Amino acid sequence: MANIEQYPMIPLRDLVVFPYMIVPVFVGRPKSVSAVRIAQDTDKKIFLSLQKDSKVDVPSLNDIYDVGVVADVLQVLKLPDNSIKILVEGLKRAKILNLVDDDETIFVEVAELTDIIDNEQLHVPIKESLLKTFEEYVKVSKKIPAEIFDSLKDIQSLNKITYLIASNLQIKLNDLQSILEIDSVVDRAEKLIELLQTEIEIAKIDERIKHRVKAQMSKAQREYYLNEQIKAIQKELGKDDDLKADIEEIEAKIKELNMPEEVREKAERELRKLKIMPPMSAETTVVRNYLDWIVNLPWGIFTEDKIDIKKAEEILDRDHYGLEKVKERILEFLAVRKVSPDIKGPIICFVGPPGVGKTSLAKSIAEALGRNFVRISLGGVRDEAEIRGHRRTYIGALPGKLIQSMRKAKSMNPVFLLDEIDKLGSDFRGDPASALLEALDPEQNNSFMDHYLEVEFDLSKVFFITTANTTETIPSALLDRMEVIYISGYTEKEKFNIAKSFLIPKQLKEHKVDSQKVKIADSAIMELIWYYTREAGVRNLEREIAALVRKGVKKLVSNDNVKRVLINSKNIEKYLGVRKFRIEEVEEDFEIGVATGLAWTPFGGEILQTEVAIFDGNGKMTITGQIGEVMQESAQAALTVVKSRAGKYQIPDYKFKEYDMHVHVPEGAVPKDGPSAGITIATAILSALTERPVNCRVAMTGEITLRGKVLPVGGIKEKVLAAHRAKLKDVIIPYENNKDLTEIPTDVKREIRFHLVKTIDEVFDIVLKKN
Repeated sequence: MANIEQYPMIPLRDLVVFPYMIVPVFVGRPKSVSAVRIAQDTDKKIFLSLQKDSKVDVPSLNDIYDVGVVADVLQVLKLPDNSIKILVEGLKRAKILNLVDDDETIFVEVAELTDIIDNEQLHVPIKESLLKTFEEYVKVSKKIPAEIFDSLKDIQSLNKITYLIASNLQIKLNDLQSILEIDSVVDRAEKLIELLQTEIEIAKIDERIKHRVKAQMSKAQREYYLNEQIKAIQKELGKDDDLKADIEEIEAKIKELNMPEEVREKAERELRKLKIMPPMSAETTVVRNYLDWIVNLPWGIFTEDKIDIKKAEEILDRDHYGLEKVKERILEFLAVRKVSPDIKGPIICFVGPPGVGKTSLAKSIAEALGRNFVRISLGGVRDEAEIRGHRRTYIGALPGKLIQSMRKAKSMNPVFLLDEIDKLGSDFRGDPASALLEALDPEQNNSFMDHYLEVEFDLSKVFFITTANTTETIPSALLDRMEVIYISGYTEKEKFNIAKSFLIPKQLKEHKVDSQKVKIADSAIMELIWYYTREAGVRNLEREIAALVRKGVKKLVSNDNVKRVLINSKNIEKYLGVRKFRIEEVEEDFEIGVATGLAWTPFGGEILQTEVAIFDGNGKMTITGQIGEVMQESAQAALTVVKSRAGKYQIPDYKFKEYDMHVHVPEGAVPKDGPSAGITIATAILSALTERPVNCRVAMTGEITLRGKVLPVGGIKEKVLAAHRAKLKDVIIPYENNKDLTEIPTDVKREIRFHLVKTIDEVFDIVLKKN
């Protein structure tokens, strides 16, 4: 034995440390923590030995194996629970001679044990045998990385190899302790070979048993075994109750819902998959979300239609003023639905300017039918997946907007509003309009397929309503599947009645104001319509009324002496400021080179005074005023028509060759296009060339052919209303548009004289002043 030395000691519960071994040790007992601190303050040496019984908290000399290791403390790390983690390196074996416990730290007196290097001629063959056995153990056990074996091959010292192999063995602690206590290097190597071979045989037997059991185990036994394992793991993680409750709830819903057989089979398959998945797996979350969507869709749930035509008519009249043709079409549908409940749902498209009540009409239809109502806005939707859903392979996948809304609807037959269908976009992410084709086709939508659900969903009982400002941007294939109902702009009289009967009471109610305290006079309403709004609908009119109500309330609250606020045409500027618009009036009766045209926009009709000026040049024509391609072609056609009639109207040839012509449509910042300006431009050109004044109090609309025939145009109602707003009494329209006059309100027709024309010569005869 060597010299006797004293060290602070840490008794180890479940670890045997060998020389050359670098290992982390967790230290929690106060005496052991104190031992580490003393080692740090001195030479960083500490004695480590295994306890005979790991459950003993305060071990005595008899509770500790007397052979241990003197180790070097390489690193100390404090943990949040006040325990510490140390990294130690075994230096040499030593035997305890005496143990001193001073209530704070355990100290031991030890004597170093020397490794006996005997029978050196056996070292080489024993080393080869040991390494070969260890290599086989590494392969069979699959618990030790192959790199460890590779690192041993270059070591010459058998003594060092025995310690390094022992430090990597995963065997009983008593066997490891017995290896540590052997002094002879050869004996230690032989003992290691014996233990390794035993472990190899055990591993092989275990592997054979596993294969035999696996081969014999039936499918039911295997599933039971795996399920029990999963339950045990889940219970250990504390996830058992939550997942179990979720699975039970989903299972109950699958049984309860009236799903199609295909959907039920799919849901049951996914549920079986969920049951055997670990709860923390990412795939588990995907399957749970999928099943959550499946069981929360309204499979087989229908609301009963309560169709009362009289009541429906009352609801439509209550919520909407005018719109007689639209209401008539809705009542027709309801009547047919009452007689034939199984008729396929139509796809209605309300087309009209903003603020005319398209969305609120859909809500009224839902109320009249007694159905649930859902709405999605399609404005700016460019991704096809927003309609058809994402495939479940994508992170954050969801069903499309249609399926999401059906979940909100809680029934299979809601009134479904697709708002702003004309504003669908398309880019590299697909074409959403094409994705809507299946949903909006009554022949196909009983088997709509969402990419996320991967099962067919029946949309055939849904009453789809779409809205748009214009049909021009709706793809023709999609438009073909819809019944278009045009909702025109309102006349001043209709706006007045809407404001008085609907908007003012609504705003007073929303602001909780008594109608006797804030009163808006009829003259103020007309002032709002003429000078503070310019629109086909009533949305801005409602905003201005809301502003008046707010300002009236402010006056009442801020001044106790004021008991009642009356707003009329005389004091309205005090509340809303100066007039925002002027009425589009034609100032001059007769002018040369100017003609009053009528244009249609998605926001209602407008009057456009087209101007033509001629000056010295070489026969060029310039067109300005944000004119689109169609109107540019109309201008070219108009010039050709005038040239073909040059003899009739005594226009010398040199005026076409030696003069330039400038055609201008004012308000150049506003883009203008459409086939309706032909006769207007032709009239202005002829006036400029003949110097005959045009009657600017006559508005006109119509397209022309090169032969001078006047072709029919659209938007007659909106254009006539624009002329009526501008206080014009004469309007020229194509003869074939005679049928459209039935749409114009009676009070407007009484005030306007219509001139139905077939050729451009008739137009010239009406508007050009006689020489």
